Amino acid sequence: MSTYSRIYSRFEHGFFGSITLGILASSCLGGIAAMAVLQNGTSLGQMFQLFLVVGSAMTFNGSVLSQQKPKTIFNMLIVSIVVNTILTTINFIQYYG
Repeated sequence: MSTYSRIYSRFEHGFFGSITLGILASSCLGGIAAMAVLQNGTSLGQMFQLFLVVGSAMTFNGSVLSQQKPKTIFNMLIVSIVVNTILTTINFIQYYG
């Protein structure tokens, strides 16, 4: 059993608790990522990054609100967390490094 399958089975088993924690985590991480992007200015590049941050967080929230299948919601959560983590890391390195 792969790591993805193991984590997904836990997600699906406690679905309502998992999506509640997912919304909290995705929204908080999206806010941190937006702050990190805007610390570096407001040029076109930063606005595109901000679009990716907001779009990924809203895609996950929209998939929950539209009652998609658990697998779709789980995949959107992973995409949201990965995109926001990468953009946060890149922008904090640029700002502090």
